[in-house]
Amino acid sequence: MRTMGVPSQSHHIRIYIRFSLASGESRLTESIMGFTGDAEAAAKVPGRSSFRYNSPLVQISLIGLVCFCCPGMFNALSGMGGGGQVDPTAANNANTALYTTFSIFGILGGGIYNIFGPKITLALGCSTYVLYAGSFLYYNHHHDQTFAIIAGALLGIGAGLLWAGQGAIMTSYPTSARKGTYISLFWTIFNLGGVIGGLIPFILNYHRENSETVNDQTYITFMCFMLAGALISFAILSPDRVVRDDGTRCTNIKYSNVTTEGIEILKLFLNWKLLLIVPAAWASNFFYTYQFNNVNGLMFNLRTRGLNNVFYWGAQMIGSVGIGQILDLSFKSRRKRGLVGVVIVAVFATAIWAGGLVNQLHFDKHPKRLDFKKSGNHFAGPFVLYFCYGLLDSMFQSLVYWVIGALADNSETLSRYTGFYKGVQSAGSAVAWQVDKKKVRPRNQLIVNWVLTTLSYPLLAALVYLAVKDDAISAEDADTASGLPPPASVKDGYKELGKSTPATEKDASQDVGMSI
Repeated sequence: MRTMGVPSQSHHIRIYIRFSLASGESRLTESIMGFTGDAEAAAKVPGRSSFRYNSPLVQISLIGLVCFCCPGMFNALSGMGGGGQVDPTAANNANTALYTTFSIFGILGGGIYNIFGPKITLALGCSTYVLYAGSFLYYNHHHDQTFAIIAGALLGIGAGLLWAGQGAIMTSYPTSARKGTYISLFWTIFNLGGVIGGLIPFILNYHRENSETVNDQTYITFMCFMLAGALISFAILSPDRVVRDDGTRCTNIKYSNVTTEGIEILKLFLNWKLLLIVPAAWASNFFYTYQFNNVNGLMFNLRTRGLNNVFYWGAQMIGSVGIGQILDLSFKSRRKRGLVGVVIVAVFATAIWAGGLVNQLHFDKHPKRLDFKKSGNHFAGPFVLYFCYGLLDSMFQSLVYWVIGALADNSETLSRYTGFYKGVQSAGSAVAWQVDKKKVRPRNQLIVNWVLTTLSYPLLAALVYLAVKDDAISAEDADTASGLPPPASVKDGYKELGKSTPATEKDASQDVGMSI
């Protein structure tokens, strides 16, 4: 009999008697499970169907749906250029406020997630998206950007919470051999939101050929989707309740505290692995301002911008699946797969930015808004380029997430790592939106984006070579932010659940529950 915990004031103790046959002998194993409610459910290791509720497949699909409804619709709104307004000033200022607070709460978000768990963290984050879309509905009538700026700042806080939780779920729930596949699964569902979100303004504004501002119905529809995302977030399980397909758990740690998280977050700034990711993190959303405001926003009319968004976010689905397969299946060595992924993205990015420069120089000489029905062959080139920008974005960010996921396996560490990534990413975005507000020439913005992304590739390659191991790292042995094993007691700021033995194919087991 192995005791995994002692309940306090518990009226129910379940004894699970597990019968298994191995080497012709019968074994009787008794485990007294000292948990009630959620903790008791966490202790049960069900059959390993990929479609069970506590499987990585279902949970990552659910977080994908949350991001489909909230960030996905936000991306569609931002992709319109200027938040769907003729003057991008309000959107630029709102996004500056957004990414300033995001840069702070993105870093803090991992710690907050570890303390409060996914339900509270994600629901609070999702609710701020609804407010942001509503602020532009208000702006449509009053042309006062104060509400939009305040809503943007609040959204930065909420987005920091949401994306830290999302990053932890996406990178820690799958096994090490399937992380690229599950990252592409999330990215596909998430960007389907951008596709649907692009169709909304395209359909609702199709006959408003000469209009430059989207109508009220567009903003209201976005708000309805975002509210649905907040409700879906309550379906996400905490990491201690999720069982991977190989029978292991995502974490044995039940909760953390403020002191522990504060110390671990400070250590992130001294972690050499994360410092190598900083240029990639800074660049990964920096180019959105140029692509949304100066390509889609300036080169196309309103209804065509909506159509472009459908294909931009659709391209992200294709790009994430492609790079995900390369990062998981191309070679037996995980380190080699990572290096090949870096090289492929670097070559592809160089070709796309070169094509973008040619297109920008042409537009500088012949500035004219294009319409997908009336512009004929002149529409094709810029449209394909914008599609390729979407491919590049998903490939670049999926690669970075894969690298982060390869640095550790446990949820607590990865929530901090991804929070750090999103914080630096958001700081870069805040700067980028102000650069556009200062009316910096689009050509110069393109060159800066090209240089930033190019700088990140050798650093990512060095990180993969030095830190990514070919052998999987167990959740118990994964690094913390300081490079040390996670603390193992309540006094260190954690409460640790008892370890469960993974079920194997060899053990044909039957669980029998008896209540006392």
